[in-house]
Amino acid sequence: MGKGEVKHKAHMKTTFLFCCITLFSYASSAQTNSKTNTRGRKGGLYLYWGWNWDNYSKSDISFSGPDYHFTLQEVVARDSPSDFTLEKYFGISHITIPQFNFRIGYFLSDHWDISFGMDHMKYVVEQNQVVQIDGTISKMESPYHGEYQDEDIMIVDDFLQFEHTDGLNYENIEARYSNLFFDLNKIKFHYTAGIGAGMLLPKTNTTLLNMERHDDYHLSGYGISGVIGLNALFFDHFFIQAEMKAGVINMPDIRTTFDSADRAHQQFMFYQHNIVFGALIYFNHKAKEKTSME
Repeated sequence: MGKGEVKHKAHMKTTFLFCCITLFSYASSAQTNSKTNTRGRKGGLYLYWGWNWDNYSKSDISFSGPDYHFTLQEVVARDSPSDFTLEKYFGISHITIPQFNFRIGYFLSDHWDISFGMDHMKYVVEQNQVVQIDGTISKMESPYHGEYQDEDIMIVDDFLQFEHTDGLNYENIEARYSNLFFDLNKIKFHYTAGIGAGMLLPKTNTTLLNMERHDDYHLSGYGISGVIGLNALFFDHFFIQAEMKAGVINMPDIRTTFDSADRAHQQFMFYQHNIVFGALIYFNHKAKEKTSME
């Protein structure tokens, strides 16, 4: 592990710990202010669909195989949102092309819910960036054959193309707390905060050292995250929600070529901005009446 990786991971963990402390403080203070509670949602379901825009921290990416073992330090990557068209974002046959969020949840009480969802993010390593490389490449036919010790190298097509673009696929379970803070009768405003954890099932598109491109789904690691959001609920059933989400992703087992011995691993933080649309479904008639009387 390079010095940059150790330093970067320490920074990521500190930042994420700060986010978690802030998140729990926010939820705890919200819970003590219960004069305007949301009522009647216990036993109900909600589901939503929307889109995300993402930022990623720099990442040390290590590649290993029978004739190479090297680490690229502090690699820059970006997301890849689709250009907006009505067909691409709302058409049934294209709806999974953009970066999207899907979630379905169950209210354990009027304030707490547990949910399952998928955050379909896209992660693309930027080409033509200069990074430091440390390790060995023993492929005699490769122009990159040699030993490296914290040397500069440019990421170009015949060296590396690396992206999780169909996509990063963070499948996770979350526990969230929500509460009413403003009521206009037909429109109610809630805040929400939660934490989650899950697995990463990316479809990683990789061309490494000019070997044949590999692009397949593989269970590659896990993530933990925290989320806060603002929710506008219309007529007690339909809502629009804005969210900010942050977390740490650790993928120790990324497939890179058709040879199962070839692997990569990386760890990074993500920051997500989401806009989602959803519906709240009541199964208890009395609960529905109580909610409409708030």
